[in-house]
Amino acid sequence: MAARSPDRDCAVTLDLVLIGFGNVARRFVRLIEELQPCLARDHDVHTRVVGIATRRHGCAFDPDGLDALTRARSVEAGDPIGTTATSTIGFLRASLARMSASARARHVVVVETTTLDIVRGRPAIDYVSAALAGGAHVVTANKGPAAFAYRRLAQAAARAERCFLFESAVMDGVPIFSLRRAALPAATITGFEGVVNSTTNYILTSVEQGETFDDALAAMQRAGIAEADPSLDLAGWDAAAKTAALANVLLDAGLTPHDIQREEVTAAAGPRVLAARAVGRRLKLVASAERAGGAVRGRVRLMELPETDLLAQLEGQQNALVLHTDMLGDIAIVQRGSGLTHTAYGLVSDLVTVAREVGRRPMRATRRPPPPARRGRTRSRRDRR
Repeated sequence: MAARSPDRDCAVTLDLVLIGFGNVARRFVRLIEELQPCLARDHDVHTRVVGIATRRHGCAFDPDGLDALTRARSVEAGDPIGTTATSTIGFLRASLARMSASARARHVVVVETTTLDIVRGRPAIDYVSAALAGGAHVVTANKGPAAFAYRRLAQAAARAERCFLFESAVMDGVPIFSLRRAALPAATITGFEGVVNSTTNYILTSVEQGETFDDALAAMQRAGIAEADPSLDLAGWDAAAKTAALANVLLDAGLTPHDIQREEVTAAAGPRVLAARAVGRRLKLVASAERAGGAVRGRVRLMELPETDLLAQLEGQQNALVLHTDMLGDIAIVQRGSGLTHTAYGLVSDLVTVAREVGRRPMRATRRPPPPARRGRTRSRRDRR
């Protein structure tokens, strides 16, 4: 039997309220079921879904627990899962009010997986705010809250002594934010760059291999990676939202996606892709941020990279992020695969983090946002070459 972690003295049962019940959330509830023996045995974590809110299939709540797997099958069959709520945020507030005792014990978690709104990040920001105000922790796969309002929401979480976590928001649950939080004490991240959008990277590498732009995009749509309306990916908005979220958390930037300089990926990039390949270089959509003159600047741009560059070596849907630090130099994180399971796992990982915070004694507040990075010129990719 695995030894009990020394910083926990009791099992934790987390009551989950799911806001959004699309592909990611349904994979999440199935993954929780699959991993439950491991979560209970190795981490003393138990969960039960008590509330589900959907946009089209109604809402359901039971303080004693819902059969989330049955509800998932109902949604996939096009059937309702419960009654129609006046509003999702009204359902959330009412659910938290009915669970006040569990919320006071810090055992309620709102799992937010709604679609990104690139204009203002709402209503996801409102859901996070309402959850924290109602005494719940929040884990989300939505980029909006961290990309538009990280500082405000992190401060609200700290005041409420609750967690606000979003490991699935960038690179499908690969531990980027938890790496900064748990493994880089007294180190400063001074900038970053990476390939963080799977759809555009797949298109660019497919065009290199002779496929047309439209055929490559259609393949991503069939795979469910790109939406029927792929404008968020192609116009650079998805990468810009991820860049803002990373800059806000890692560099204390206070940016929104609208502050990020963007370059689009269109069929017109095809000749550039082939011309770069012909001279031993590769065209990539690179997201980056750095501190310059006391301010943080973020960009999403098409760059020609030498074949020896780590980012140039990414194929298909692969992503990577390079963190520039003062203590350890450059740290690279490469994601060779992606999908619903990866994103759902990021939510599960955040749940374990919440359980650890709850199980620690004495009770401790959620970590406050990191202090501003030490100022200084960050070497850009161009400087390093």
